[in-house]
Amino acid sequence: GTPMLVQLLLVYYGASQWEWMRAAWEAGHPLWTLFREPYFCALFAFGLNTCAYTVEILAGSMRNTPHGELEAAKAMGMTRLKALQRIVIPSALRRMIPTYSNEVILMLQGSAIASAVTLVDLTGAARNVYSRHFAPFEAFVFVGLIYLMLTFVLVGLFKLAEQRWLAHLAPRKAGAGRSS
Repeated sequence: GTPMLVQLLLVYYGASQWEWMRAAWEAGHPLWTLFREPYFCALFAFGLNTCAYTVEILAGSMRNTPHGELEAAKAMGMTRLKALQRIVIPSALRRMIPTYSNEVILMLQGSAIASAVTLVDLTGAARNVYSRHFAPFEAFVFVGLIYLMLTFVLVGLFKLAEQRWLAHLAPRKAGAGRSS
């Protein structure tokens, strides 16, 4: 529930505050090599952030499995593990597509804060263009358009996924299935 920027700054600047991390640094341990790199810290912080939300989305989708599906699995003689594999998880994955698409888009847009830890992302590149050419409007509008285009691509991909795996939930067309 904390802001992603705070998490990123804690990982990047706060990792050296732990005694075991300083000892790893002095010993030349590969763990310190990872945490001193801004790219790894950004991936780690973003991964932790999205993992927490994704697990909650999946858990909520699993809790919303219709009781009838669980009863049917029990009536078929499935064990709890088999029902989880064949009924609950596939059904939950389909139900979580719309919510997860929002999380993916928020992560894409949240990646703009990666420049806060000396990592040159799209926002950092726009800041570099601004500092060299004194053209803030053009640089940031262009980056905004790139983010907009990437967002539209992701929305389109998730729409295709919804059409494929959630087709059974779409409302029926008037007159469909009737014979005249």
